[in-house]
Amino acid sequence: MILAGLALWYASYYTTIMVWELRKIVSWLAVPLLFAALVTTVWQAVKQLRRRKGQDSGGSDAAATVGCLGAVVGLCLAVAWLVYGAYLQDRAYMDDVRIVSEPVPELAARAPYVVGKAQAAPHLGDVTGEISDITYLPDSDKFATLVERRGWLAGYEVGLVQDIPLGGNSRNQQRCAFDVGVADARIGGWFDHNLGRKISAEKRWVRFEADDAYVTCSGDAPIVVVPLKHQTGILVVTERPAGLALYDGRTGKLTITTDTTAVPGPSYPLSIAARQREATAAVGSFTDWWFERSGWDASEDGANAGNESEFTLQYRDGSGSSAYVTPLTPQGEASSVVAVSTVPTRHRGGGLAPLTVHRLDPTWSSPKALVALIKAEYRDVCCYNDDMVFEVVPTGGSTWTATIGSEQNIRYRVEGRGQVAGREPTCLKAADGALIRCAYAAPGSPEEQETKHQEEQKKKGETGKAPGDVGDLGAYSAAELAELQRRVSEEVGRRLKGG
Repeated sequence: MILAGLALWYASYYTTIMVWELRKIVSWLAVPLLFAALVTTVWQAVKQLRRRKGQDSGGSDAAATVGCLGAVVGLCLAVAWLVYGAYLQDRAYMDDVRIVSEPVPELAARAPYVVGKAQAAPHLGDVTGEISDITYLPDSDKFATLVERRGWLAGYEVGLVQDIPLGGNSRNQQRCAFDVGVADARIGGWFDHNLGRKISAEKRWVRFEADDAYVTCSGDAPIVVVPLKHQTGILVVTERPAGLALYDGRTGKLTITTDTTAVPGPSYPLSIAARQREATAAVGSFTDWWFERSGWDASEDGANAGNESEFTLQYRDGSGSSAYVTPLTPQGEASSVVAVSTVPTRHRGGGLAPLTVHRLDPTWSSPKALVALIKAEYRDVCCYNDDMVFEVVPTGGSTWTATIGSEQNIRYRVEGRGQVAGREPTCLKAADGALIRCAYAAPGSPEEQETKHQEEQKKKGETGKAPGDVGDLGAYSAAELAELQRRVSEEVGRRLKGG
């Protein structure tokens, strides 16, 4: 038994998993177990007292009665604690939640996640591995792709960081290859090729979610970034950030750090941010939580398929900071977006990052209804062939931005705010943000001023030409010259017929 205990202690990876799961189980069963221990202690005390007084008759019947009663009460208590404990856990995740009526800070639009995912595979070249993760890096406005090497006893093969601008034709990309002979570990790998095992050997009692990890390229060296978590609490067990694990794909070196500036991407675990957002269901009383009468849900009406919550967006204030942003709908059948939650992607210390819920006024229609509005108001540009409306994401204040195009070519964006039925402006812009036209611009709005400015510039350009001046013919295409010749011939014929 001693040798088995030492072997189990040496296996830090499995002991970490075992302790994590046992803490969860104990937190759910702690109250019923305490009740059972209390009943057993009282019964033993009563039994000893009866023996001293010589009252042993009927003891077996009394024991059976007390045992059955204790089992029933213990079962009811276990179920009650299982339910109420879940509510207390949500309340624990709401320790640093602010609900405000202030507008959402201005956020920069980015290429949709679906586009970043679709453009990863064509740019991998002769890589034979399989894509395991795609993450948006807000610091550099790029998408990072982590590719696993095929085989049971293999790690990662390559990291791809690609620039997918919302406007423009840039397709800059960087591939950084792993040294498969030295750095041969990956998340979920077998035996000694398991990155989680290496992390537990460096720092015990911390775990992570595979979806939180991503890759960056430091020069030619790929760096796998794994945000870590640890558990807190006894009766109510919750998770907290615990720094970063950095795995060098060239040397195989693993570094555990709490420096959130060491990576160009998110350092706060996305899974914890999502759990905090889900915990807003406990913003009211226990009965409101139980009957789902309080809190918010992520919008899930299909318009943002593939990425419905925790959009990673950068603030426009030039600070370089970013946040996980989620449009929220009320719990129930309502699909209108009534609030937006934000959680910073970087956070110092081992506590929860602050989650802020911004109530919207006016509220949005559902993303599905906004897509229908875009198709109705801009039917000349949406949607033909492979074009479609991608993510409808918050971009500050009460505004939203939708992206139009195909997975390989982003063509337009539509910006708007408010309800579909209201007279709120929606404007069609080029992918780079240049205004094309507005379906409706409220008097005095920035959209109306921009539209007037464009009209004035157009009139100035027209008045700057002399009557009949067609400009430099060398700038005309062949089709335009043919059309010009046809019109000249028609005009000559018309004048000849008129004498």
